[in-house]
Amino acid sequence: MQELTHFINGERVSGGSGRFADVFNPATGEVQAKVPLATTEEVNEAVAKAAEAQVAWGATNPQRRARVMMAFGQLINENMDMLAESVSREHGKTLPDGRGDVQRGLEVIEVCMGAPTLLKGEFTTDGGPGIDLYSMRQPLGVVAGITPFNFPAMIPLWKMGPALSCGNAMVLKPSERCPSTSILLAELLKEAGLPDGVLQVVNGDKEAVDAILDNETIQAVGFVGSTPIAQYIYGRAASNGKRAQCFGGAKNHMIVMPDADMDKAADALVGSSMGAAGERCMAISVAVPVGDKTADALVERIVPRLEKLKVGPYTAGDDIDYGPLITKASQTRVKGLIDSGIEQGATMLMDGREFSLQGYEDGFFVGPTYFDNVTPDMDIYKEEIFGPVLSQVRTQSYEEALKLTMDNEYGNGTSIFTADGDTARDFANRVNVGMVGINFPIPVPLSYHTFGGWKKSAFGDLNQYGPDAFRFYTKTKTVTERWFSGIKEGGEFAFKAMD
Repeated sequence: MQELTHFINGERVSGGSGRFADVFNPATGEVQAKVPLATTEEVNEAVAKAAEAQVAWGATNPQRRARVMMAFGQLINENMDMLAESVSREHGKTLPDGRGDVQRGLEVIEVCMGAPTLLKGEFTTDGGPGIDLYSMRQPLGVVAGITPFNFPAMIPLWKMGPALSCGNAMVLKPSERCPSTSILLAELLKEAGLPDGVLQVVNGDKEAVDAILDNETIQAVGFVGSTPIAQYIYGRAASNGKRAQCFGGAKNHMIVMPDADMDKAADALVGSSMGAAGERCMAISVAVPVGDKTADALVERIVPRLEKLKVGPYTAGDDIDYGPLITKASQTRVKGLIDSGIEQGATMLMDGREFSLQGYEDGFFVGPTYFDNVTPDMDIYKEEIFGPVLSQVRTQSYEEALKLTMDNEYGNGTSIFTADGDTARDFANRVNVGMVGINFPIPVPLSYHTFGGWKKSAFGDLNQYGPDAFRFYTKTKTVTERWFSGIKEGGEFAFKAMD
């Protein structure tokens, strides 16, 4: 049985708590490793060492820090297959999904290569007689990242790239379900030239999280996970005087107008709802056709597409469409929500509860599942399922479909498929959701924009990556300066204030 480690001061370090969590192979249900769970004392020691290392790193020229990111990006590219395999081995997602996980994180690192341009301050000359004003962005010190299981490479990279580029040290606590990829990334960063101690990776559970939130040295916390935990972390961090950006759950809707290309809409719904077994915060889990004719056209196209999907372990090759869920508990929860959909009156079109794969009977698989005639009072509509389940809610007008989307408590992402530019423009302007797709099913912005939801999908006023990340991980200092000029008068040197 493999025993995993922390990564402290540039080295793999065994845990000292004596407590471990199981890391499963989701395809077989077997325990493949054990990860140590840090104590409060271990977290505090890692933070103290990070604070020591940050002093020199924060004083390093921003361009030299950017060179570390350049070298890091090159190493990620060179080790793409190794990193993707690590992601897939512990998460269960397919190898193409694993490579995509790494690639979307790498794109943020590429933006960080240009960090000096994003760290520039502002300057005003002659704001008053002889008075100049300028601002500078300075690192916060030590910051923390608490990242989820569903993107073991991407979200740690979203956190560490901007934080380190700004001159901070970071303590990263990855998900204990998928911890290995963060250690590999930390080792690549060291190889790229990051000084020891600037990035510490500490594995743990709630004890480690609370230690991070209560440690006075840590100035900011970034989190991605479920909404209840996001609310908890945001509240506790704020009460301890820390900056916090906490991203929670989602219930993403896709409106399909009668004039939409139905084949493209069906492809989009199948891909976005079933990809990565639905374990994506940007997955489309609610189809909202306008009109029964539109709804029937989607059913006619989606069912055969779902029937053709290939579900299996990542080791089966690149032609697998999606893999297992992360844990047995996740599988049980998803199946329970499917049960509730049937009990509460939704029309079952595809049932994935009994899916079984020869040789992988104990894996955490759920087959493609599709409901029609779902209503907003049903549990499968109200809860984030985080599994391969698509719910279809029929509406009779654009305004009804828009209201359904806007009334939902989550506001992460949404999409509309239509051939009408006026409708699309109206939707983009009016909908109260943070990320909008127009004829685009998963509207994750490119890395030089910024990622973030609204309502109960996000807590905090700054988003992930893009310019917002550099604002979040720095503090602004504004200087007002006036110089006194030396003037010779009568052979003597006198100072004259430039009032």
